[in-house]
Amino acid sequence: MDNPRTFHVKSFGCQMNVYDGERMTELLQAQGMTATPEGVDADLVVLNTCHIRERASEKVYSDIGRLRRDDGSRPMIAVAGCVAQAEGAEIPRRAPAVDIVVGPQAYHRLPELVAKARGGEKALDTDMPFQSKFGALPARRRQGPSAFLTVQEGCDKFCTYCVVPYTRGAEVSRGWAAIVDEAKALVDGGAREITLLGQNVNAWEGEDGVGRRQGLDGLIRALDALPGLERIRYTTSHPNDMREGLIRAHAEVETLMPYLHLPVQSGSSRILKAMNRSHTAESYLEVIARVRAARPDIAISGDFIVGFPGETEADFEDTLKIVAAVNYAQAYSFKYSPRPGTPAAAMEDQVPAEMMDERLQRLQALLSEKSLAFNRATIGKRTKVLIERQGRRPGQMLGKSPWLQSVHVETEAKIGDVIDVMIEAALPNSLAGRMLGSAPIAVAA
Repeated sequence: MDNPRTFHVKSFGCQMNVYDGERMTELLQAQGMTATPEGVDADLVVLNTCHIRERASEKVYSDIGRLRRDDGSRPMIAVAGCVAQAEGAEIPRRAPAVDIVVGPQAYHRLPELVAKARGGEKALDTDMPFQSKFGALPARRRQGPSAFLTVQEGCDKFCTYCVVPYTRGAEVSRGWAAIVDEAKALVDGGAREITLLGQNVNAWEGEDGVGRRQGLDGLIRALDALPGLERIRYTTSHPNDMREGLIRAHAEVETLMPYLHLPVQSGSSRILKAMNRSHTAESYLEVIARVRAARPDIAISGDFIVGFPGETEADFEDTLKIVAAVNYAQAYSFKYSPRPGTPAAAMEDQVPAEMMDERLQRLQALLSEKSLAFNRATIGKRTKVLIERQGRRPGQMLGKSPWLQSVHVETEAKIGDVIDVMIEAALPNSLAGRMLGSAPIAVAA
């Protein structure tokens, strides 16, 4: 097999997979390879997979099949990410076209695996040497105005429905100096906003440059001092790790945006116990109250699982109640899907699919109502918008508000600019505004 000169990384799933995809891209570019856009034939295709949802692995095999070209040839194929970690050597057994299988903690070895595959070997690496991965990756390259930065990986919570502890390993925090150095490189490369990532990002802890033990709030305060960094976000958080220092940071650190993604999964404390979530509906609401006391305008986002084994109509009604109580600005909701090897997959009282469908529709209708209400409450507000890309219409740009809303605005501002905008219209998933000093926008009746 010839040495690949071009490559394409296709990432699925969470923001951490997006980050990993970016790092694999930088790694392969450092080897002299050229990235190609999707739809253009590449010598190497990396499928960076997610294993959270049902049938994730089957989708991978479908994608592998679609990589065969019209002339019968195919690229070198690498399966990376959580499906690779979970299935390992089973992948090339089921799909002989796959040349490389690499887990999320071993992708820094991708160049070595490509060399093996070029020599005709099936290359497999699903080890979990966490710290060596980041130390072996190249320096960050030029970024857009918003960038991801992984600070923590793995999970020790062992929710009964989740595969993350098995595919990403135990909770580990990256070192302070490495994070600060990477953040500086991102800002030097053009980033105005950095989102700190982790499976349980608010569990991050480590020693700062003078040997003091710090939590995520201390790290955020250090990044706040970086010249040129205007916005800091973090995701995903666990309710039990929302410590007082981090809550205070939302009141005291100007660059920390008023947005918190804090998954609850269910409004029923009985179901939360079955999920092994280690918080109750009541304790979750107490955390939300403390956060809102510190930052009254904060936007709260969440995750919900509908139809967990044993969920009754009363349990589901409790979920609707917590949605009404929190008034989520955004939320992600899913039907429960059994993941092989997790305790929940073997539980009795699995909820019928049609019941899950009906409950999910009701939940999503309420969540959309709350999201629209939150967005409408911003009409008439003056806010700053970070321009991220061009819109669909000539002269239109798309950016993000401090509350992570998409904002469409007619402006000559460039990507990376932060502009003052008056919000004048709202939909459930986006806002429309005008740059201050320009004419009011026309709003359809």
